[in-house]
Amino acid sequence: MDAPTAISKPDAEEIAERITNAVMEHRLPPGIKLVEERLASAFGVSRTKIRQALTLLANEGLVKLQPNRGAYIASPTVREAMDLFATRRLLEPEVVRNVIARATKSDLARLRKHLALEAEAHARHDRRAIIKLSGAFHILLAEVGGNSFILKLMNELCPLTCLIIALYDSPNTPACPEDEHTPIVDAIERRDIEHAVRLMLEHLGHVERELQLGGEGRQEICWDQMFG
Repeated sequence: MDAPTAISKPDAEEIAERITNAVMEHRLPPGIKLVEERLASAFGVSRTKIRQALTLLANEGLVKLQPNRGAYIASPTVREAMDLFATRRLLEPEVVRNVIARATKSDLARLRKHLALEAEAHARHDRRAIIKLSGAFHILLAEVGGNSFILKLMNELCPLTCLIIALYDSPNTPACPEDEHTPIVDAIERRDIEHAVRLMLEHLGHVERELQLGGEGRQEICWDQMFG
C-alpha cells in the first residue's frame, strides 16, 4: 500500500501572491485587518511564515504594517486618489510633448512592443498584469521623454496609481481600457502634439471616473474558506 502523499505547505511568496489576488479580485477590501492567527490557520502554516508574507506585501505597498496594531490592506483616501490624478494631469501633457520632441524609431518600437504585451494580458484576462503593464506604459513614456525629474515623479506616482486601481476599480471592468494607449502612441508617432495631449488627458480622466472611491462598507471575511 502506497504511503499517503504529503501536502506541501505554501511558502511566503505563494501566500503573498494569494493575498494579492484576493485584493485584486476585491475579496479583501481596502483597510481590512490581516490577523496573523486567522491567516496562519487558513494557510496551515506558522505565524512566522505569515509575517514573512506580510513583509513582502508591505514592501510592495499593498499592506501597511502598524506597530502594536498589526497589518492592514492599504487604503488610500479619496482625497489622495484625486490629488494623485490631478498631479498626473499636470505632468503627463509635458511627458507627451517631450516624447514627441525626442522619440527615435527605436523608442517608438519599444512603445509598440509594450502595447503588444498589454494586448496579450487583455486577451488572457490577466487583471493583475493589465494593471501593472498600464502603469509601466506611463513610466516608459516618461523614460522616452528624457526629463529625469519627471521620470522620478512618475516612478513614484504610477505604482501608487496601480494600487488605487487594484483596490477601487470594478473587478469585471478594469479601469484601464485596452484601447486607450494605442491611439496615444499613434498620435505621438504622427507628432500630433495637440491630439496626443488631449487623448492622454481623456485617458486619465476616464481611469479616475471608473474608480469606485466611495467605499462599500465593511464585510465579513471567512478566512478558512478564502485561503484554506
